[in-house]
Amino acid sequence: MNVSDTEIAWAILQQNGFGRTTDVTEADIILLVTCTIREKPELTVWKRVAQYKALKRRRKAHQPHLQIGILGCMAEQLRHDILERERAVDVVAGPDAYRDLPRLLATACSGQQAINVQLSVDETYADVTPVRMQPGAPSAFVSITRGCNNMCSYCVVPFTRGRERSRPLSSVLEEVRNLSQQGVKEVVLLGQNVNSYLDPGVSSMATNPPPPLSKGFRNRCHRKVGGTGFAELLDQVSSVDPEMRIRFTSPHPKDFPDEVLHVIRERPNICKQIHLPAQSGSTRILEAMKRGHTREAYLDLVEHIKKVIPGVCLSSDFIAGFCGETEDDHQETLSLIRTVCYTMAYLFSYSMRKKTHASHRLQDNVPLVTKHRRVTELTETFRSTASSLNSTVVGTTLLVLADKISRRSKAELLGRSEGHSVVFPAALVPTHPGATNLSPIFPGDYVAVRITSSNSQTLKGFPLYHTTLHSFYQSAANVSDAAAS
Repeated sequence: MNVSDTEIAWAILQQNGFGRTTDVTEADIILLVTCTIREKPELTVWKRVAQYKALKRRRKAHQPHLQIGILGCMAEQLRHDILERERAVDVVAGPDAYRDLPRLLATACSGQQAINVQLSVDETYADVTPVRMQPGAPSAFVSITRGCNNMCSYCVVPFTRGRERSRPLSSVLEEVRNLSQQGVKEVVLLGQNVNSYLDPGVSSMATNPPPPLSKGFRNRCHRKVGGTGFAELLDQVSSVDPEMRIRFTSPHPKDFPDEVLHVIRERPNICKQIHLPAQSGSTRILEAMKRGHTREAYLDLVEHIKKVIPGVCLSSDFIAGFCGETEDDHQETLSLIRTVCYTMAYLFSYSMRKKTHASHRLQDNVPLVTKHRRVTELTETFRSTASSLNSTVVGTTLLVLADKISRRSKAELLGRSEGHSVVFPAALVPTHPGATNLSPIFPGDYVAVRITSSNSQTLKGFPLYHTTLHSFYQSAANVSDAAAS
């Protein structure tokens, strides 16, 4: 989301005559796009501000005044602390105030600190065409919702990014079409609760009931009615370009009705990979977190997803050491990880955030050393189960989208299958199955890769031939039909 916000802010600045430099010593303005979901990103920002403050002091007399700005969630959450603690900060702009950046920067030029952290009920930047941070990259982010209504007790997002609102479907489709024309091969749909998308602009559907919740899940906020839901959005976005992969993040488990799962199953270019944040495996802790479901409901949903979408890859988020978490609660989370078997997991120690329900009503009473031990145990358990799961892929052939040169070796490429990171040699391969002429593999190429080894994080393989998304899955379907007959 920070990358997406950066691309939006940069588009607004570029439209107003600002130029970009990659050399920080040449810059007249330095803007930090920040996150405050945990304590560690905040500490990183304070360190970075201190570095730029020193750069500001070294500025020569003939050079323009160096402006430092803090943008995004930290600006909204800690605006008073920023202005009082760091006089070196000139501009503070919340996530809904990027359109105001030119005015704020002009104000700061006069020596005043400028601030706008007003949250909006309708800002989605739908009419702003983002300036990509990596032009020519095969993958791009497309924001479809902003804010969140879930009010989970540990989460600061509703207070830093505002209430949930969806971008009009027409503008989403227009951006995806433009990306397709630019040669982008993969789009990641973004939102704090991406699968609760509801296009507000379809008046003919104003009386339609909201999409159903996942079985066993309950909503903790008022649900909007009418409009185009996430299933229809997925269907239309995936129809723009059958050779463009579609991913989405980050969803909430409560918003996976069958109509969404069926679209994912039926569209070959929607990746069969679902992020399913659990946060905890204990019903007691889930209730304290205000997640709106039990352990049993989550496991039932996992079983249902695996039944509807065979071979689906699941990933998740977990918080270690939430308020009141006991060893029994922790063991239940370890048990959940072993039961589900995720291909990816994001594991963090709990850090209390100001303004959240937990900060007002609960006690952060799990010692830091215990949090660290528990997150280590979660990590070890995840790696063990992921290693076993990934080993089952060895010997199969996967469709991989080449992404970039591997950081470890220029002789290797890093790519993505539907649910895994895949490393493979940057070899010359046939232009199609059975071809004798060979060609190199470039980022953005689809390649059939035979998987030869695995660990908990990545797969390794050997590229067999160039292909297309349609051709690869059509061949796989033909092989399946032949085996069945």
